[in-house]
Amino acid sequence: MNFNLTTEQNMLLKTMKEFADEVVAPGAVERDRTKAFPFEIFKQLAEMGIMGLPFPEEFGGAGSDTISFAIVTEQLSRACASTGITYSAHISLGGAPIHLFGTKEQKEKYLVLICKGESFGAFGLTEPNAGSDAGGTETKAVLKDGHFTINGSKIFITNASYAKFLALTAITGYKEDKKEISAIIVPTDSNGFTIKSDYEKMGLNASNTTELIFEDVHVPEENLLGKRGNGFKQFLITLDGGRIGIAAMAVGIAQAAFDKALSYSKERKQFGKTLASFQATQFKLADMAVKIELARNMVYKAAWLKDEGKPFSKEAAMAKYYASEMAVEVCDESIQIHGGYGYMKEYEVERYLRDAKLLEIGEGTSEIQKLVIARKILND
Repeated sequence: MNFNLTTEQNMLLKTMKEFADEVVAPGAVERDRTKAFPFEIFKQLAEMGIMGLPFPEEFGGAGSDTISFAIVTEQLSRACASTGITYSAHISLGGAPIHLFGTKEQKEKYLVLICKGESFGAFGLTEPNAGSDAGGTETKAVLKDGHFTINGSKIFITNASYAKFLALTAITGYKEDKKEISAIIVPTDSNGFTIKSDYEKMGLNASNTTELIFEDVHVPEENLLGKRGNGFKQFLITLDGGRIGIAAMAVGIAQAAFDKALSYSKERKQFGKTLASFQATQFKLADMAVKIELARNMVYKAAWLKDEGKPFSKEAAMAKYYASEMAVEVCDESIQIHGGYGYMKEYEVERYLRDAKLLEIGEGTSEIQKLVIARKILND
């Protein structure tokens, strides 16, 4: 698994593997049960300089690359997917739009806090009537006397309870009956801004998933992120990068499920032989190993293209689509290899499947990924 990684990337992989095993994994079962947010882990990641990993050093980042981001996300997710998604969203949805589209002043004010881990990164896109159809946005921001007044709501937003601000999409006007959607940075302590986090979820229980409600929330015009009317374009670019994070998460969860299945199959005996000595089990393990390796290589390819400044949206969609579906399949097979024990929480593999399911949905469903891929190959 080296994909010709650089010396720095290999060192990061070693460091994060150890950190995941020694710091993240031990509390994962308990966090899933109690829904406790992994604060202490992120304090340590901030001290290690990981919270601003791919962002420029001038804003407190580490000036690293997307492959390194994928490595960190995979290793955290292998130990605890709730920690993995918190980190992935912090970087790719919270920090990336400000890094990509923000002014120098906005970066100094907001990106620095993200890089230092003083604020978690979050991004307000999904709404009750705007999921896959993000153009169905209904939240409005009316500009008057140098201030936007925002009204509306967002759902399924990661990290918002622990963010000091977030970028969100809103309708800022109409052109020939078409919505003009813009991105605006909104401090979470603004008057009229309510955050609820009482969802009962299938998995990823220790991650923070929230509903945002805006009732006459006022922010200055200078909080506009990028050009007015470019919000739709901007979040499509943001999601391209985010899909690499989701795909890396999928590889991490699948790797964890595979490791458990491999270990169990060598220990568990049936009919006087270990499970691993049966060809049926060997074929399952071989299929799992192949799928994980292919997905990881696709993640690295998409990340490499992004780092090289080349088009990568097709490859990011391919990585996200294949890796998320693969993770669900591998977790399901891991439960099957464990038999009745796989159905019990004590063996952890059922948690991997619950956590993996979201990856086929978040940041564009599998169906949306197929549309993205099809459009790219038809246009090329």
